[in-house]
Amino acid sequence: MPAPADIVKVAIEWPGAFPKLMEIDQVSAWNLPNPETFALQNADSTNFYITEKAQMAQQLHERIQSSSMDMKLDALKDLANSSRDITFAQEFINLDGISLLTQMVESGTDFGDLLSFTLTAFVELMDHGIVSWDTFSVAFIKKIASYVCKSAMDTAVLQRSLAILESMVLNSQDLYQKVAQEITIGQLIPHLQGTDQDIQTYTIAVINALFLKAPEEKRQVQHTLILYLHSSAMFSVCLKFYFSLVCQNVIRSNKPINDEMAHQLYVLQVLTFNLLEDRMMTKMDPQDQAQRDIIFELRRIAFDVECESNNSGSIEKRKSMYTRDYKKLGFINHVNPAVDFTQIPPGMLALDNMLYFARHHQDAYIRIVLENSSREDKHECPFGRSSIELTKMLCEILKVGELPSENCHDFHPMFFTHDRSFEEFFCICIQLLNKTWKEMRATSEDFNKVMQVVKEQITRALTIKPNSLDQFKSRLQNLSYTEILKLRQSERMNQEDFQSRPILELREKIQPEIMELIKQQRLNRLCEGTCFRKISSRRRQDKFWYCRLSPNHKVLHYGDLEESPQGEVPHDSLQDKLPVADIKAVVTGKDCPHMKEKGALKQNKEVLELAFSVLYESDEYLNFIAPDKHEYCVWTDGLNALLGKEMTSEFTRSDMDTLLNMEMKLRLLDLENIQIPEVPPPIPKEPSNYDFVYDCN
Repeated sequence: MPAPADIVKVAIEWPGAFPKLMEIDQVSAWNLPNPETFALQNADSTNFYITEKAQMAQQLHERIQSSSMDMKLDALKDLANSSRDITFAQEFINLDGISLLTQMVESGTDFGDLLSFTLTAFVELMDHGIVSWDTFSVAFIKKIASYVCKSAMDTAVLQRSLAILESMVLNSQDLYQKVAQEITIGQLIPHLQGTDQDIQTYTIAVINALFLKAPEEKRQVQHTLILYLHSSAMFSVCLKFYFSLVCQNVIRSNKPINDEMAHQLYVLQVLTFNLLEDRMMTKMDPQDQAQRDIIFELRRIAFDVECESNNSGSIEKRKSMYTRDYKKLGFINHVNPAVDFTQIPPGMLALDNMLYFARHHQDAYIRIVLENSSREDKHECPFGRSSIELTKMLCEILKVGELPSENCHDFHPMFFTHDRSFEEFFCICIQLLNKTWKEMRATSEDFNKVMQVVKEQITRALTIKPNSLDQFKSRLQNLSYTEILKLRQSERMNQEDFQSRPILELREKIQPEIMELIKQQRLNRLCEGTCFRKISSRRRQDKFWYCRLSPNHKVLHYGDLEESPQGEVPHDSLQDKLPVADIKAVVTGKDCPHMKEKGALKQNKEVLELAFSVLYESDEYLNFIAPDKHEYCVWTDGLNALLGKEMTSEFTRSDMDTLLNMEMKLRLLDLENIQIPEVPPPIPKEPSNYDFVYDCN
């Protein structure tokens, strides 16, 4: 049972819980007075706790300046552990402790474990958000960057140094400029060649942060430079080397990819595809000869013609020839195809994809163009129009131009297997489109229907997360138009909703039973409990807390954890309690107090959708941010069920539909192929007498 001093500590570090301390059974056992009286009577204890932390901070501040290396090392170990406590951190920072640590780093006299514990303490202290990142000198940044650039460096020091650089870049635009001057991506890439996944994760995180926080004007220059170098051997080799390291040493390594690494790979994927945004939003200039030459190149490759000289015929004859060929290429505007690329999105990106396909998959390109040009006009699959609409569709599927989400881990391994993955992705999909067009025997009026089927084929193939582009292509082979129709029919049958009156009445009768079943499932899940992350100024941190419902559904047990648990956490290890009877309401989204307080989180739509709070006093809340949408629905449903309110989440509606349809099909199984009348049959007239009996023998 926790001691009174521990309760005082909770009251200091988590003021919101203090008014509820008296309602916890363990505290009631001490016969303490009400919270106000408790605060007055225990002011000495509170002051003692703060004084104790202040004395500890003062002692450690003196010990880390000791001339004895052993004493200094022990002091730094204690400092690294104690810095997690916010009260201690505040007292140590008040002693100008951050400046002392930065001076020790800048002096360069410490090394090995001394340096490792110094940086660990620094990271823990900065994690509380008390000190601004803008206060650090260039000398400190240079020193941290030097640790990252060294070929041989202690793993712990390297990890902390990478974490510090990432936090600097993410939290300060001024520090971004200084960090970018001290370290290059080329110096970071070698760290991916090791086997330590934490080092790899921090390395990719720093690279992502450098690009994500680059000023807009610099990002535009980067885009222009990348587009200029995209065809050069130098850029191709560098990008291919980086992606090959990520693919071989991270994605295809024997170690399972943890959530943080998955998030960083997702961010890298998003930032890579966002390089295409400029081309996607650039209209073609019909008067630009260089851009028009690309269209001439498409014509030349398709029909194997040389550029006609000025004397090869009259202007009218050449125009007629061009118009005929551009029609075969499937452009909407046969006279001036450049007009087709003035629509944004996809703008010039569509033309880039077409040229890549024509040059790198020449046989497939020529086959598609000639195959369609030999069909009847109404059955022709227009290559030009299809390429433009397909490029637009792929940009929507991959969300080109959108910023990475804070909590998403949805990356596709196949996009890291090729340095021109988007273009190769397009080449596979344009061939799929032509194949589906033939399978559907489509005409020009069916263009939008074909595009819908192709989109479904692509999204279904992506859901299995293929490891390579070849696996993706193989998966598409098994998703023919006939297979899509079968899948649609199967899903339609599973979701079929009978509308006759007897069936509707039966559904209404069964629905309360199903809802009670769902309610019991939600409460059972709350009894198992869930591990929640604590939100701090740095995204990546390893602080957790656990909450679970007691088996009798009367008390919520919760408490902090040192690390993410592997299974359920027993009630005994969770020190804090909240009686369900004291819960007043459950609020979600922007109504939560922790969403109002944190401006950064308020702007993040995804985090906002996962936030909920339990009101247990007039102004006291227990705040949650669910790890995912599923846990959010489970907890909000369960808490509403405990309060006797309706469960309204998407998860409940989905479960209700699934279970209700299943129960209906089971009950109606014996009536298959039997017509159910809309109205019940008439009741027969009463017999003239009741003088009859049934003889069982």
